[in-house]
Amino acid sequence: MQNPRLASRYAKSLIDLAVEKNELEAVHGDMLLLQSILRSNPDVGVLLKSPVIKADKKIKILGAILDGKISAITSGFIRLLAVKGREGVLTEITAAFEQQYNVLKGITHVKLTSAAPLEPGLLNTIREKVEASAGRKIELETAVNEALIGGFVLETGNELFDASVLRDLKDIKKQFLQNIYVSEIR
Repeated sequence: MQNPRLASRYAKSLIDLAVEKNELEAVHGDMLLLQSILRSNPDVGVLLKSPVIKADKKIKILGAILDGKISAITSGFIRLLAVKGREGVLTEITAAFEQQYNVLKGITHVKLTSAAPLEPGLLNTIREKVEASAGRKIELETAVNEALIGGFVLETGNELFDASVLRDLKDIKKQFLQNIYVSEIR
């Protein structure tokens, strides 16, 4: 992130305006759409950061991409960014918006990494257990890492719960290397 303070301030302003106009959910949907567009098509991000292309051209291109898909607040916000020369920070602003939205709504981001893809029923059970223990709603992101061999790793904020077979094997290897089962002869 190039300028997190700048992105955070713009995101906060957008959230405040959306709350004031009672359109927070619509603007949040717009930010998610923008994030998916910027992730799936890196050329859009390059276009926004290009100093060669004028702001009015960028507005027209974004208008063609987003026409009828975003709210008036988000559209006006993007125009404001272009006029101020801050359109290159849009990727960071969408990420900062998502973080601030989650804080406002009391949503915790949780990443679940497993050795194999999990069934939807099991994911729902895990979501319910984590929400019950956290006492708040969670946003569950899943990933697959075959190196875990079995089990799972659950990450949230600064906490990590590692219940993988890989960690168990590493612990056993460490115990054997320390040789705690053979007393020292001297």
